[in-house]
Amino acid sequence: MPETGTPPPDILKPIKWPLRLTLWGMTAERITRAFWPLWSLLIAALGLLMLGVQDLVSVEWVWIAGAVFVAALGWAIWRGARMLVWPTRIEAMARLDGTLRGNPIQAALDDQAIGAADMGSQAVWQAHQARMRARLAEAKAVEPDLRVAKADPFALRYVALLAFAAALVFGSFLRVSSVTAMGPSGVDLAAGPAWEGWMEPPGYTRLPSVYLNDITAPGLSVPEGAQITLRMYGEVGALSVDESVSGRAVSPEAAQETAQDFAVLQSGRLAIDGPGGRAWDVSVTADAAPSVRREGEIESSYEGDAQIPFAASDDYGVVAGRARIELALDAVERDYLLAAEPESRPAIEVPLPMPIAGDRAEFTETLVENFSEHPWANLPVSLTISVEDEAGQTGQAEVETITLPGRRFFDPMAATVIEQRRALLWTRDNIPEISRIIRAVSHLPDDVFRSAVPYLRLRTILRQLEAAGPSMGDDQQAEIAKAMWDLAIILEEGDLASALERLQRAQERLSEAMKNGASEQEIAELMQELREATDDYLRQLSRQAQQQAEQNPEMAQSQDSMEMSQNDLQRMMDRIQELMEEGRMAEAQEALRQLQELMENMQVTQGQQGQSPGEQAMEGLGETLREQQGLSDEAFRELQEQFNPGQQGPEGQRGQQGQQGQQQGQQGQGRQGEEGRDGQGQMQGQGQGSQQGQQGQGGEQSLEDSLANRQQQLRDELNRQRQNLPGAGTEPGEAARDALRRAEEAMDGAEEALRGDDLAGAIDQQSQAMEALREGMRSLGEAMAQQQQQNPGQQGQQQGGEPGQQRDPLGRNAGANGNIGTDENMVQDEDVYRRARELLDEIRRRSGEGERPQEELDYLERLLERF
Repeated sequence: MPETGTPPPDILKPIKWPLRLTLWGMTAERITRAFWPLWSLLIAALGLLMLGVQDLVSVEWVWIAGAVFVAALGWAIWRGARMLVWPTRIEAMARLDGTLRGNPIQAALDDQAIGAADMGSQAVWQAHQARMRARLAEAKAVEPDLRVAKADPFALRYVALLAFAAALVFGSFLRVSSVTAMGPSGVDLAAGPAWEGWMEPPGYTRLPSVYLNDITAPGLSVPEGAQITLRMYGEVGALSVDESVSGRAVSPEAAQETAQDFAVLQSGRLAIDGPGGRAWDVSVTADAAPSVRREGEIESSYEGDAQIPFAASDDYGVVAGRARIELALDAVERDYLLAAEPESRPAIEVPLPMPIAGDRAEFTETLVENFSEHPWANLPVSLTISVEDEAGQTGQAEVETITLPGRRFFDPMAATVIEQRRALLWTRDNIPEISRIIRAVSHLPDDVFRSAVPYLRLRTILRQLEAAGPSMGDDQQAEIAKAMWDLAIILEEGDLASALERLQRAQERLSEAMKNGASEQEIAELMQELREATDDYLRQLSRQAQQQAEQNPEMAQSQDSMEMSQNDLQRMMDRIQELMEEGRMAEAQEALRQLQELMENMQVTQGQQGQSPGEQAMEGLGETLREQQGLSDEAFRELQEQFNPGQQGPEGQRGQQGQQGQQQGQQGQGRQGEEGRDGQGQMQGQGQGSQQGQQGQGGEQSLEDSLANRQQQLRDELNRQRQNLPGAGTEPGEAARDALRRAEEAMDGAEEALRGDDLAGAIDQQSQAMEALREGMRSLGEAMAQQQQQNPGQQGQQQGGEPGQQRDPLGRNAGANGNIGTDENMVQDEDVYRRARELLDEIRRRSGEGERPQEELDYLERLLERF
């Protein structure tokens, strides 16, 4: 056993490698701090040489710079040698010991100074040393500190690194050797021949130019059409060019010219013969021709807009394209008025749309054109799509035969006029037969035409046809064809001044479309037209009912009549569209007939207290806003209860929830009763209300699920209100619809958050929904004001009450000129700015209390960011 105070020989064995690594790190620190000017000078000089700075100045400046560099290099070596002091093992041990708790290395090496003869003291000392030696196993090498910022306050080392990095990107190691040759500049130009060369690819390839002096590989890949530029210096004839890539015949005298430029057209050999010359085997990369194909189905809208999708690609990019359409005469059914040979007409050529931005190497676009007025509309044609690249190469898709999309006419008389128009443009030899057909179909005009105007226009066209005969000129043929097209549009669309006629025409056209097997897109557009015509008809009936109510205030509605709302009509049209989408055309026809009979016998009654549709919609939105505010308040109270339990008992919450559930059910009944008195709607409202009341009272459903269900019902109600919103077609009306759509999306997000127990996220979404609702109400108010200015005298006093006595759904007096809002102070008997400042101070105070839950703090932060 060793004597007291002498450490065992293996005491430092656990720290052998940490101590060694620490010593090496300290050595690296001192070398770095001593010699950082040396390596900064070296990499700076190397970077400048790689960038070719020496080739830009005369040789004298190069020698001067070299002498300065050698002197600076010597100073850096002298400075480093003078400052370098090698670290010792003791210094490394002290640094490593300083990183451990209680300096265990020093403690392990210490001897007991006093009390060595005392057994108790010696036992304590041995226990202390054993604990310190155990800590030696925790030793880890100390990372070296290689920072030299104090010695280099101007960061000169980073300047050197930047120069070297730029040289790696833009320079070359080959230029370092030009220090001895000094390149093709300066006085060395007269000493011997030198050359420079560049290869510039065509601009449309977007490839970089190549400096041929840097290319030492024997092979060189060049895009077709690249331009080679060669410059030779020194004595004329010392260097010559031998090439077979341009395809030209070069004489020996021309090969020795000092400046040569030529294009690469084929693979071959390019060589510079003479001192310092070089040769390459050039392989030409041919420019591939572009390709194009039609992709997807060709679609056509009700107005006749053809949508032809296509996909194009090229190795460098497509610059233009064209669609060529020619009549496929072999595929045309040559019967009736198409049996004769058609007059020759030029092919239709339409430029293809190109992407405005982005890469044109591969893209997909859609050609949108309207060919409805062309004589080949709805006839077989051959379609040829071709594209072109910048090199002038073209690619063509496979020629295919399609039916040229055009507008379809569902009114029988309009379809007849269009058919005779096509026969006229097919050949003028059909004019006698066309005249007989027109005279036959217009024999009994009262049974065919709705008014005398279309009939008179048709008779004018008939007289022009009979007067001109088959010898009519091109201009007259085009004029009559234009008149026949306009007449067909009038017969198809009709005079929109009468809402009832428009509605009947929409119903008839939809019925004809279903019988004739129209496409889904055409049926969808006709269905949308029917919806618009129905809304217009209801507005006309509403104005008529208002006038009748003003003239006969005591007139009451018949007791045996059935009341329906616009929602009920919308549901009927949705059912018709659903039947058509399922292919059940017979049932859809029957449902359309029932709707037609219902609309013909409909009478519109006045709303509550003579309110206009806009006021009813505004009142409904105000009620929705109040209910959303109540839901948000209840969610916030539940969030507070989660973070601060005890402020409101669970029983109180459940009871309050039950009351709100009952109120929600009653409100649902009221809305269903206002929208439709068909019994079923009332039963649905009562069921929902009682169900929510039972859930609130019995506690069978969690509060979050109850709030989510109510949020879902509120969202559905907003969806119905948005579909029946007045002001369609006007800018503020569309803005109101867009705002309500955003409110509906926010409500959907709030519902998902409530079902996921994310009350903070739900409150945030509900806040967005309320803001969107307010924006929608403002836009609806602007639409109502605009309508009132366009139709003065139909609102205001005629709807009962003084204008100053009207209030908006939030209980405020309506402003002047139909503006929704008020200038009155909503915070009565208080300074509104002081109250707002107090609220913000309270939010800031609560957000600074770190003991509050993180979710509440996040919610407070969102409030501060928003307000």
